[in-house]
Amino acid sequence: MRPWPLDEAVRAFDSDRFAGELRAMKEAAEDVRRDFPWEDWPTLPLERYALGQGDSANTRPYCYLLEFGSKALGSIAGGSSTKHLIYQRSQDGSWWHDSRYADEQEAWQAVRSGIVAAVTAARDGRIADIDTIDAVRSGPALVAKTLRIYAPEVSLAVYGHDVVRHFVHHLTGEPVPKLDRFALHARLREVIDADQRFADWSYDLVVLFLYWWTNPVRTQQIVKVAPGTNGSLWDECRDGGFIAVGWDEVADLRSFADKDEFLAAFATAYADEYNGYQSKISAKANELWKLQSLRPGDLVVANRGTSEILAVGRVGGDGYSWREDRPHYRHTVEVEWDESFAGRLEEPERSWATVTVRDVSAQVWSRIRRAKSVPSVEDDPVSDPADAALTARPLDAGLTPLAEALDRRGQAVLYGPPGTGKTYTALRFAVRWLGELCGDLPGVDPYAEPGAPAFRRTLDALTAAGRLTTVAFHPGYGYEDFVEGFRPVKGGSGGLMLDRVDGVFKRVCQAAAADPGHPYLVVVDELNRGNLPKIFGELITLLEKDKRGCQVLLPLSQEQFTVPDNVYLVGTMNTADRSIRMLDAAIRRRFAFLEQLPDSAPLQGCHVEQLHLADLLDALNQRIRAHLDREKQIGQAFFLPNGAPVDTVSGLAAIVRDEILPLLQEYAYDDYSLLAAFLGEALVDLEAHTVRDLSDEGLVTALYTELQLKAGAVE
Repeated sequence: MRPWPLDEAVRAFDSDRFAGELRAMKEAAEDVRRDFPWEDWPTLPLERYALGQGDSANTRPYCYLLEFGSKALGSIAGGSSTKHLIYQRSQDGSWWHDSRYADEQEAWQAVRSGIVAAVTAARDGRIADIDTIDAVRSGPALVAKTLRIYAPEVSLAVYGHDVVRHFVHHLTGEPVPKLDRFALHARLREVIDADQRFADWSYDLVVLFLYWWTNPVRTQQIVKVAPGTNGSLWDECRDGGFIAVGWDEVADLRSFADKDEFLAAFATAYADEYNGYQSKISAKANELWKLQSLRPGDLVVANRGTSEILAVGRVGGDGYSWREDRPHYRHTVEVEWDESFAGRLEEPERSWATVTVRDVSAQVWSRIRRAKSVPSVEDDPVSDPADAALTARPLDAGLTPLAEALDRRGQAVLYGPPGTGKTYTALRFAVRWLGELCGDLPGVDPYAEPGAPAFRRTLDALTAAGRLTTVAFHPGYGYEDFVEGFRPVKGGSGGLMLDRVDGVFKRVCQAAAADPGHPYLVVVDELNRGNLPKIFGELITLLEKDKRGCQVLLPLSQEQFTVPDNVYLVGTMNTADRSIRMLDAAIRRRFAFLEQLPDSAPLQGCHVEQLHLADLLDALNQRIRAHLDREKQIGQAFFLPNGAPVDTVSGLAAIVRDEILPLLQEYAYDDYSLLAAFLGEALVDLEAHTVRDLSDEGLVTALYTELQLKAGAVE
């Protein structure tokens, strides 16, 4: 959503509405300065600073106040405690700090000196110099909030680098310069100081205005969390305003330096419970780790089983917290529940059967909303444009990186092994992204589910309007197809003649130039099958973001040509055919590359007889990686015919025989010992150099024995 024009927004902004927030910001900063006077900082002891030393809520060290005790100044909550530069681990009492320091005292002296130097630099008008202070380089949010407390006259309560970039871009309307973090802070301040519309405003008021005017809303997450077995904790969670999960053998998620440290601790704690099955351990660890990523405004769906929705709630407060006072289920997230969502899904969500925490896709979210028992305010039209983001459906996690890449580069390539959903993702993105930005077109439903008639109608409507163009490259595809060239056309006497014809991309660019208010998307399937330097020709330079709008002379037509800012290109690339390392270097430099790896999550909880499809995919790919490489793996789409997990013995057997086996045989180059290493000797006859002729039931049983039972035992 584009923000209002700045002049209109300044006139419409009601500063009196934010008087309470301004007072709260001032009081919060004063409270911190009272507990931690600036003159005490040069000799401040580590115990007064760091988290992890017992009951921080009562001892209230500086880092606790910054993260949890000064919300009015803006949040730096979430993520791990490494953002505080030094902290004590709750598991064993050891200290985490930069490994260059010999011990915690040496680390603390460096960190403390760095914080003092940063505030001093800000007070002296040298904010950009903070980027050179090595000891605090890894804690930019902590330093930025500290500046707001101790140097409020020269600093802004904006702590995220992406948020600073967002505000600079929208205030200037120009590309954001490539500056380090605090140099960009200084640039934002310069822009504000130079704007006479903010002449009599405090920096705090300007920040409140910026968030009101063009809130850089992060992509809202929606996750489902089961409150105990069969909803056993639901009453407690509903009444207490939280959601809780177990896995209490690993304590506070924020006490881990990073995800790798957490995964190692989880594997140690739960190896026996999951029989040493690494893929299962990793999947469960990822479920728990998901909680620490939840932020205020994200949504939590409380479910019982695969069909019943108990409520939907909005994450509030600090989001995730470890509650030592609870007897069990100590990993919690603060949630404001709305039971008007209680109801039953028309069709069970099978993947919920064996998972506690799981992302909710836009499609499933639509089904949940349709199952609501009572209308709520979320169903009403939004009257305040500033609040529109609160009711927008989030992009799925798989689509967000693509949206960000296109915003950053203008073109991106989805690459990965076969069956990982590259084209599927590109078309889903087209429907969702273009659909929301093309509300002027009839027949467009941006939330249509793949496979539904509305999804195809939306693609057709976007294509008919010229907003979406899909092409497939192949060895015979050339410049004349993509840009311009001579083609045989019917002549006046009924014969054929050669005439210059505009290619696909040139026509899209011409349409986009005439309609700058709408985006135009080109999806190129099988990008790597074409001769890319030949196809793009001189246009490859114009794809760069800073070259958009520049003109080149087309050699054939002698016309001036430009690639407009509102043209975007998404390509797909199967790495089993060709590695990205084989691409022309000029092409690689101009595209963002997003890897699409196999994902067993859509298959979790889905079985064919006793065979768990997620385990089948994980075990098979583990063997392929061990003997070949990651680019030759098998994608989840093979097991999702028509978008739903295969659920019959005959269906699975047909997929394995007709689709997966030929691919593996191609990988093995008639090396049947390698094929047996993938699938086992129950399926592969090493002596006869052939695949055994098994019944459907026999094939599924062999897969179960080899890739679920044996693989689990080995792991």
